[in-house]
Amino acid sequence: MSAKVTCRVAVEPDDLEACFAVRKEVFVVEQQVPEDLEYDAYDADAVHVIAVRDDGLPLGTGRLLTGEAAAAKNGGDAEVGALGRLAVAKAARGLGVGAALVRAIEDAARARGLTAVDLHAQTHALGFYERLGYEVYGPEFPDAGIPHRAMRKALG
Repeated sequence: MSAKVTCRVAVEPDDLEACFAVRKEVFVVEQQVPEDLEYDAYDADAVHVIAVRDDGLPLGTGRLLTGEAAAAKNGGDAEVGALGRLAVAKAARGLGVGAALVRAIEDAARARGLTAVDLHAQTHALGFYERLGYEVYGPEFPDAGIPHRAMRKALG
């Protein structure tokens, strides 16, 4: 990456707005996911992470669900977090932003005492997550009309 990129937990209203704007650009506009499916009740309590360029430009986002919200996504295990809504702005793809976001989300999961992170990956992104240590389990399934697979990584 030529410009410095920082990943941090988004707590300020401006950061959260930027997270939602990146998700809208990637999922709603590019991938045609209906807006009412993209934003859900989990957003209120999720840990949102944002990647910003040194000049403040938001480049990507992702979220971590914990507790009951995560258990609802991962088969019932409250000690496993659920990574989701990972989105990188088109102009920032291929620069390592996605991997930096995943690492930041894993750090947030470790800080909360979680033992592993689960995610539902679009099938075209399986290789990306495998390179970061995630393993596929279970059958392929559709989410918002897009094929996905469940993946998990134990946190050391």
